[in-house]
Amino acid sequence: MRFINNNADLKSLSSELESQEFITIDTEFVREKTYYPKLCLIQVGWRDGAAIIDPLASGLKLEPFFDVLHNNKVLKVFHSARQDLEIFYHLTGKIPAPVFDTQIAASVCGFGYHISYDALVQGVTKTELDKSSRLTDWSLRPLDNNQLEYALRDVTFLIPCYDYLVKYLNNHQRTSWIEDETKALLDEACYRPNPDAAWQKIKHSAHSAHFLSILKDLAAWRELRAMQYNVPRKTIIRDELLVAIASSLPKTMDDLKKVRNMRSDIAGGKLGEEILDVLDKARHKPIETELKKIDREKQVKIPCGAMALTEVLKLLLKIKCDQEGVIQTVVAGDQELRDFACGNDQDNPILQGWRYELFGKDALAFRKGIGYLCYDTVNKKIVINIQKKDKK
Repeated sequence: MRFINNNADLKSLSSELESQEFITIDTEFVREKTYYPKLCLIQVGWRDGAAIIDPLASGLKLEPFFDVLHNNKVLKVFHSARQDLEIFYHLTGKIPAPVFDTQIAASVCGFGYHISYDALVQGVTKTELDKSSRLTDWSLRPLDNNQLEYALRDVTFLIPCYDYLVKYLNNHQRTSWIEDETKALLDEACYRPNPDAAWQKIKHSAHSAHFLSILKDLAAWRELRAMQYNVPRKTIIRDELLVAIASSLPKTMDDLKKVRNMRSDIAGGKLGEEILDVLDKARHKPIETELKKIDREKQVKIPCGAMALTEVLKLLLKIKCDQEGVIQTVVAGDQELRDFACGNDQDNPILQGWRYELFGKDALAFRKGIGYLCYDTVNKKIVINIQKKDKK
């Protein structure tokens, strides 16, 4: 096993990787006690070998490997890349590119939506991976051979999966189908913390604009504090207590102590002072009335006719996806179908690119009343027909 824990070996490995057409990459990390993930292992594979890099090795500088990540001539293959890309973005300030995500590709190659790595490997190679080391604390040293072999399989089996998916995409002319999802995956905005949006992840039952304005400011304060000290949000203050404070609006430390389930270390310390300061500033700000509009977007009732069309569209979508071996949710979600049924076509993915060719043009025919389903008794399957206009 090639285990990299010194700068000389890392430079040699990186030089070798620079000449590859593609490499497979995975990471192991922990983040239970931190805001940002702590990188513990980097696994990398290529046609002729594989290696594990130990980022926790004393004095190891990862810059040579980072150069490979940003080499546009080397394709980086991940499975479910978002967390890996987040780690590298925060370490380098850039997203690795170009990238191929086997989970995205699998979704248009007849596999399940958000298919796991284990399931993809089994589907492609018929190999069931050993899961005995799944719960390893990767920050501990030393790691035994079983743990390292387990980690290495995350990139070695990724090679045949990549080969299979690329061949499938090319044979079925679907390479362009994953371009939008891959582009979205590489958007740096996805990996930049947004304290002003943190409130949207908090569950609550109150929905007044005043309450939401206060909750937004409190959540932003907590997010910034978690980032500054690199600690999990919940170790500062839990969601339910944040909601209780936003509902109670305490003005003094004594008021803060009376908030339900308030911790004594908060009410009597620096955190309490910071919370009261946030609340005081919030009271002097205009209420953000637009927050109510975006708070937990609710399903809006649609006309009965549009609801019936939505149900027909679901059936049409199922038929088309079954025929093409594509997962339905990759093509259209319930909200897109409802929007389409109501005539809300602007920016609807159903009417764009490959989704239009696969499903959108037939959906339009149904909505216009010129599309219909019938049963092909010869081939024993449901087919979609579109009426042709009579020539005059």
